[in-house]
Amino acid sequence: SSIILLHSLSLSPKVQGTHPDCSIVLHFQRREAECLERIQSESPTTALPGEEGGGCPTEWDGVSCWPALPLGQSRAVACPDILNVFKKSKGLIQRNCTEWGWSLPSPPYHSTCQLETLGSNNDTEAKACHFVTMKVLYTCGYSTSLAALLLAIGIFSCFRKLHCTRNSIHIHFFTSFILRGTAVFIKDSVLFLDESINHCTMSTVTCKAAITFFQYSVLANFYWLLVEGLYLQTLLLLTFTCDRSYTWGYIIIGWGVPMVTVGVWVLTRLQYDDHGCWDDYSSLYWWVIKAPILLAIFVNFLIFLNVTRMLAQKIRCPDLSKTHKQQYMRLTKSTLLLIPLFGVHYVVFALFPEHVGVDARLYFELVLGSYQGFLVALLYCFLNGEVQAEIRRNWGKWQRSMESNVFNLATQDFTA
Repeated sequence: SSIILLHSLSLSPKVQGTHPDCSIVLHFQRREAECLERIQSESPTTALPGEEGGGCPTEWDGVSCWPALPLGQSRAVACPDILNVFKKSKGLIQRNCTEWGWSLPSPPYHSTCQLETLGSNNDTEAKACHFVTMKVLYTCGYSTSLAALLLAIGIFSCFRKLHCTRNSIHIHFFTSFILRGTAVFIKDSVLFLDESINHCTMSTVTCKAAITFFQYSVLANFYWLLVEGLYLQTLLLLTFTCDRSYTWGYIIIGWGVPMVTVGVWVLTRLQYDDHGCWDDYSSLYWWVIKAPILLAIFVNFLIFLNVTRMLAQKIRCPDLSKTHKQQYMRLTKSTLLLIPLFGVHYVVFALFPEHVGVDARLYFELVLGSYQGFLVALLYCFLNGEVQAEIRRNWGKWQRSMESNVFNLATQDFTA
């Protein structure tokens, strides 16, 4: 029965391949390591089963550690304390020390502890199909976002009239989304390309580098959103005065702060928690990444409230022209929409343990999150009136140039 139980436990993390939750596997690995240390520390005084005065040595059966026991006695243990694997049960599992060694667990683990993950093949196939479908959805989402973001960067870069500090910040923001989408594809290819490898026990330099790059891209994404909010507030305070002296400060916040944070996180993991592939979100050191993200979201929320207050004051101002009011509305509507969109779900899930609301967390972070880049490109570029006007102007200029070339060509043919 313990073999069936271990097979069920090893199956669960593989099903959740799109968002690794290895707490179950790591829990039993720690328990096994503790039991093996106990076995090694014990003096080999316990005789082998079958010998005169023999007993049963300490043994790890794959689920529980059974301390050494004299011949003819029995011992009972409770169900393992893993709430997201076992239902609460007051039953005990018993094993006897016989002359042939330890007896089988009675009653079996899966019946006494009411194993949650032990389901039919249909249930397993349904879960696998669900996560495969989710992976297809977020792959389509990130691909769409990458295409839209690259096109938006091309538009801002090609048209000289669009070159300004505001659009330069937008380009950096778009780049952080591109890095985030690329990091997701790299992480999937490294961790989940080979189904025969258990990613929970993988501990290679390549997988750690992939996770580090992913964490950096996520941090940079949130901090460039913070820069967007800071710049919007600066514009409102300086009445649309483009001050390039702040550009390097924004770059330090957007790229530098995440780099320092991830550097501290890497050094911490190397020194104190260098096991696995560093994708265990139940680790205490995960707060080195999570705390700066929550800080950025909190500051952005304060900016959101302040900008809303300033905008309401300026719109009510009777001396402000209609043109300036339209400018304020155009510059603020995108950022005011994105700040709560980016932060609300993250704050909600940050207040709960990682194993709570896994399905909802996966849906928000992977499926809906994969389309955020497309939404950003849509709001800041494709629906931007200034960009649309510049595209129409250049399109009309190109059409007139083509018509002129055709006319000149026809005239040359006629005169010839």
